[in-house]
Amino acid sequence: MRKEVVLITGAAGEIGQALITALSDKGVNNILALDVKPVPRPLRERCEQVVVGDILDSSLFDRLLSEYAISCFYHLAALLSTRAEFMPEAAHRVNVEGTLNLLRRAVEQAIWLGERVKFMFPSSVAVYGMPDLATKAAVGAVREHQWTEPITMYGCNKLYCERLGRYYADYYQQLAAGPDPHYIDFRALRFPGLISAFTMPTGGTTDYAPEMIHYAAQDRPYRCFVREDTRLPFLAMPDAIKALIELECAPAERLTSHVYNVTSFSRTAGELAARTKSAFPDANITFAPDLSRQRIVDSWPVDQDDGRARTDWGWAPDYDETRTFEEYLIPNIRAKYNQL
Repeated sequence: MRKEVVLITGAAGEIGQALITALSDKGVNNILALDVKPVPRPLRERCEQVVVGDILDSSLFDRLLSEYAISCFYHLAALLSTRAEFMPEAAHRVNVEGTLNLLRRAVEQAIWLGERVKFMFPSSVAVYGMPDLATKAAVGAVREHQWTEPITMYGCNKLYCERLGRYYADYYQQLAAGPDPHYIDFRALRFPGLISAFTMPTGGTTDYAPEMIHYAAQDRPYRCFVREDTRLPFLAMPDAIKALIELECAPAERLTSHVYNVTSFSRTAGELAARTKSAFPDANITFAPDLSRQRIVDSWPVDQDDGRARTDWGWAPDYDETRTFEEYLIPNIRAKYNQL
């Protein structure tokens, strides 16, 4: 018999590391962790197995699926927004073809297990596209169906994969004889900018927020690549993990969508810098906008309306701006860099 496991792709990334910790703390010890980079050693002990490999490697999955049955996919692996703009074709292969490969594998697992398989997918604020700053200011918080006109490869990839997931969940093999099979229970979260105290961000266009705090804690000067008045929504990493786990556990009959916004607070880069300087008075933060990256963040909304998530499955963040900084970021980052 194959052992039933929960698969986490992108397990060595920011979200992956936090998710392994949270799931194992809840008693989930049948985690199959996969990434192209090694998972940090302390986290390996929390997993059933850790594999260094590519989500596009079919022979690898053939081998893994001969040993394991996957009842839930947390598909976190992706080429992030900044890197995706430099390598759009590679981003499409990883972000789209990789997701399609896993959706196909999820169908195989559902058939083998005889039940629907959950497929958890982190999407992004990057799926939105505002035409100009005046519209962005006037619209305010956007809902899931509004302004989905992304201008980045990453945003296009995420939006398309959301729709692939909806297709596989609701319409896969819809012309086949007999009832629709409905093999996959696809659930996606549109995350805003994520801020983590424990891992340095790599490759995200909203990473200026956590970067300025990590740099300040190390007494390193930081040049922010967006204007001071740039406003975006943010979420502390513990709340991102909470949202993933809560949505995965939510009863299917309560869900009215495959895709949900989640967020906590919306602040300008200048306000985040002021918060950072209040904790690290010697912080050297300057602003030198990169016009190309600025154009991207200007196309993203000032906030996301997460009312549907609150109504359908009781979503509410634990960390507002004050708690994020005073209870999560500052003490943990100080400890991380030995600045107690």
